[in-house]
Amino acid sequence: MLSFERLRILHAVATYGSVNAAASALHVTNSAVSQQIADPKRVCIVGGSYGGYAALAGPTLDRGVYRCAVSVAGISDPRAFLRWVEHQEAQSDSLPIRFWTRFMGVENRDDPKLSEISPLSHAADADAPILLIHGSDDTVVPIEQSEDMTDALKAKGKPVTFFKLKSEDHWLSRTETREQMLGATVDFLERNNPPN
Repeated sequence: MLSFERLRILHAVATYGSVNAAASALHVTNSAVSQQIADPKRVCIVGGSYGGYAALAGPTLDRGVYRCAVSVAGISDPRAFLRWVEHQEAQSDSLPIRFWTRFMGVENRDDPKLSEISPLSHAADADAPILLIHGSDDTVVPIEQSEDMTDALKAKGKPVTFFKLKSEDHWLSRTETREQMLGATVDFLERNNPPN
């Protein structure tokens, strides 16, 4: 049987371990459902940073699994993110670019695979309500990643909520904004996956 502690560890690995975070999260979800730890009709996915990418990939790339999704400072468009990193680094062969392309399993920002793994490219396919939360002063993942995803989902008539944390960074360093993020997440989950 999959213990809660093992499930938590698998979730951590799935969320932060590889570009296959969404696939790993799906595997953990399927394991929990098959062992009757989770109700397949009541599974939501929540993640921050790279886990935010996995949360967006859930309802856009792994349809029919999640009832809702919450992405905190997540990457929605890997290609635009790589362009942003290149601009920040002022060169296309910097250590961060080499890290991210290797991490994403692509050759460069023009690799066609980026469209395949992009939640933004698949916004029309989203099959669950999505909450995006992002700090306005994020210097790790630009807020445009959440703004663009919000716009794309709205354009396709998909249920989406965007919560901008004013004067906040990627790590939600201030207590007040961490509490705002948690409050917004709980409210969203209660609306989209009520406890009773």
